[in-house]
Amino acid sequence: MLRYIAKRLLILIPMLLAVSVVVFLILRLGQNDPAMSYLRLSNIPPTDEALAVARQDLGLDLPLPAQYAQWLGKALVLDFGRSYVTGLPVLSEILFYLPNTLKLAGFSLLLTLIISLPLGIWSALEKDRLPDHATRAFAFAGVSMPGFWLAFILVWLFSIQLGWLPPLGMGGLDHMIMPALSMSLMSMAINTRLIRGNMLDNMHTRYVLYARARGLPERVVVGRHVLTNSLIPVVTAIGMHVGELFGGAVIAESIFSWPGVGRFAVSAIYNRDYPVMQCFILIMTAIFVLMNLCVDILYAWLDPRIRLQGGGNR
Repeated sequence: MLRYIAKRLLILIPMLLAVSVVVFLILRLGQNDPAMSYLRLSNIPPTDEALAVARQDLGLDLPLPAQYAQWLGKALVLDFGRSYVTGLPVLSEILFYLPNTLKLAGFSLLLTLIISLPLGIWSALEKDRLPDHATRAFAFAGVSMPGFWLAFILVWLFSIQLGWLPPLGMGGLDHMIMPALSMSLMSMAINTRLIRGNMLDNMHTRYVLYARARGLPERVVVGRHVLTNSLIPVVTAIGMHVGELFGGAVIAESIFSWPGVGRFAVSAIYNRDYPVMQCFILIMTAIFVLMNLCVDILYAWLDPRIRLQGGGNR
């Protein structure tokens, strides 16, 4: 198991390096000059002399490989520079907003599991009956409905028409319900269909038939044999859901004015605050990659065949 974990950790290094190269090149090779953005946000007239000084201060006068090496060296010690807007260290600002995003994403993931698990099980047990048809319709609508459109519908219904939930800001549980629903609906739908399909497949396997032949009660057969083995692929899906939720947080936080790192990143994009954009992309990538590593390790622990094969293919 330790050898498997070490192998997965080694794979992360070239992956994160490749992401850093892509992020650096996308922001450096664009049409907008970071020095011009820096001067504009600092309220300094963009004269030729000011641009030359700004490029020198930002290291933009160096060759591109030297710029990348300098930027990567600082990033390895968690120095992502200072925001063009506030002048504060970028990492400290990201870490200030990150807990709010983690709180919202964690609640969304909990909502996904609480709703999708019972629906998927119920749909499989009631195959081709009314509950199954209703659950499949919900899953189809969930994967088809854009998150931003659902967010506006939720605000119109529960805030404007009914007045049940606050439309904006961060507060208690009532402030989290609509953003979490708009972020997690697609994950709920995918999880529901996955659990239903896995349970239907496992219901016809030999070990389930043997369990029934031994005279075990149906609840024991379903709970101990069918459900347990059907949930193993859901572990992999959770890793993908984390990425979906962080991606959805960028939109949901902007719509609901939730003070998270996604809304902060959108503001940085509007202002062309390049250090913030680079740090945000790298941190989100690292979180997503580390979550997938945890999923791979958990999956290998649940199914020893994965680590014996040395693959971890999902």
